[in-house]
Amino acid sequence: MRNLFLTIAGLTLFAAIGCNTAEQKSATASDTLIGKVELYDPSAATLIDSNAKVEVIGKNYIWSEGPVWVPSRQMLLFSDVIRNTVFQWKEGKDTPFAYLTPSGYTDTAVRKGENGSNGLTLDKDGRLLLCQSGNRQVVRMNAPLDSPRPVFTILSANYKGKKFNSPNDLVADHKGNIYFTDPIYGLPKHENDPTRELTFEGVYRITPKGETILLIDSIARPNGIALSPDEKILYIGSSDDPHTKWYAYQLDTAGNIGSGSVLLDGTALKAKATVKQGADGFKVDKQGNIFSSGPDGINIISPQGKLLGLIKVYGRPASNCAFNETKDVLYITADDMVLRVRMH
Repeated sequence: MRNLFLTIAGLTLFAAIGCNTAEQKSATASDTLIGKVELYDPSAATLIDSNAKVEVIGKNYIWSEGPVWVPSRQMLLFSDVIRNTVFQWKEGKDTPFAYLTPSGYTDTAVRKGENGSNGLTLDKDGRLLLCQSGNRQVVRMNAPLDSPRPVFTILSANYKGKKFNSPNDLVADHKGNIYFTDPIYGLPKHENDPTRELTFEGVYRITPKGETILLIDSIARPNGIALSPDEKILYIGSSDDPHTKWYAYQLDTAGNIGSGSVLLDGTALKAKATVKQGADGFKVDKQGNIFSSGPDGINIISPQGKLLGLIKVYGRPASNCAFNETKDVLYITADDMVLRVRMH
C-alpha cells in the first residue's frame, strides 16, 4: 500500500492515504491493549466474540502487508513492503523471521517508492504468487515453499505493452484465473511519476492461458480484492481519498465482469474514524462476509453491504488480513505489527 515517504537518515516515516503519521501511533497502545471487537448487528455475534482478544504476534516492521496463510506448511507469510522482504510466522516461534528477500524489487539500481512485494496469495496448486510493487509485475515464486528463493516466473508485466503502475493485491480462483489491482501507490511520484505508462488504474484478470485482460479502468485507487466463496462475485476496495468504497461485480463462467455497483460507501465511516484508513486489503469468510481493512481497523461487511462490526485496532492503520484454512483465526497486518484474532 500507500503513499509512504521515507527519510533514510534516522528512518523517519511519514505517510498519507491510510498510513500512519507519528502522532497517529497511540502512546497508550500496548501488546495487551492493541484493539477490541465492536459488534453492530446481532448476526455478527455468530462470527466473532465481542470479547475476542486482539493479540500481537509480530512487531517492529515498517509497513506490513499482504498476509497469506499456507495450510501445507502451517505458516503465515506477509510482506514488509519497505524492507523488500516476505516474513514467515509459525506457532511456537517467538517472532516472525525473514522468508524471502528481495521480494518485490530485484534490480540493483536505486529506486525510490514502495519496492517490496505487497499482496500475496496461493494459486490453485498452492504456489506462492506475489504482487511486486518495485518490479511492477505479478509473479510466481519458482521455488518450493519450504526452500524459498528469489527466483520468479513473470505472470504479467504489462498491458498492451505498457508497464503496470504497481500491482497491489491479488486473488486466485480454482479455475486458474488470477485477479489483481494496479493503483499508483508504488510509483515514487504516484500519478505524476515520469515512469508511469498507463493513464488509468486498472483491475485485471490473468487467464489460465496467461493472457492479461483489463476488467475495470474506472475505479479510483483500486486496492483490496477478493472472491465470494462460490467465486461468482468479485469484490474490490477503493482507497480513494476521501471517497473510499467497496464494490461487488458479478462474474460470468469465464471469469469476466458482468453487472456491478458500489456495495458499501465508506466515506462517512472514514470521516468519523480515528484512524482514517481507506478500504484496503480484505478476505471473505465461509458465509461470504467481508473482513476488510479500512477506517479504524477490520470492518466486517455482509454480502448485502451492511456493516456488521469492527475489529478495532488502536493507533495504527490495518492494511490487510488473512484467515487460516478453517477460517477460525484471522491474521491482521497493521502498520508495524502483525495481529491475531480468534473467530467462532
